[in-house]
Amino acid sequence: MQNLLKEIRRCDLCRENLPFEPRPILEASSESKIVLISQAPGQVVHNNRIAWNDQSGKRLREWLGVDKDTFYDMSNFAILPMSMCYPGKAKTGDAPPRKECAPLWHKKVLSKFDNLKMTILIGSYASNYYLKDHKNLTQKVADFREYLPEFFPIPHPSPVNVFWRKKNLWFEEEVVPELQKRVKEKIG
Repeated sequence: MQNLLKEIRRCDLCRENLPFEPRPILEASSESKIVLISQAPGQVVHNNRIAWNDQSGKRLREWLGVDKDTFYDMSNFAILPMSMCYPGKAKTGDAPPRKECAPLWHKKVLSKFDNLKMTILIGSYASNYYLKDHKNLTQKVADFREYLPEFFPIPHPSPVNVFWRKKNLWFEEEVVPELQKRVKEKIG
């Protein structure tokens, strides 16, 4: 796993399409129990080089019911974005993840886990890539039990998604407690 991670961190396949130097950000151990598949690092994470070390990460840890030490223990969680590098800005926020990363790297990384128990799909890009149905993200999150035990889809915890969370109060009332229960079961 460590050799593969070094190879990925040297990747510059989409250098010409990025606003900054490529800086692939991911974390994993062959012992990771849960893999978090998300959109792409934001600019804050690109700058500080620590995955989920921003407001989205704070909310994600709350949803998972874990503290920072538990979260950053790679025997618990692996962090595998759809796009490993910050894709830059778009008109309405961050640009979509680059499409080269997931097909190039995900199968290779996923094949290295010895103890994987659950995959949490964070946001629509990850959910659409792994769950090949025609439901939108809200429907996938509402129907999360259909994808268990392998996948657990959730919305992106970005502060930008506050409207979605206010419109879908059932998520934090019903889904988050189930997510926390399952995370606790998987990491012990």
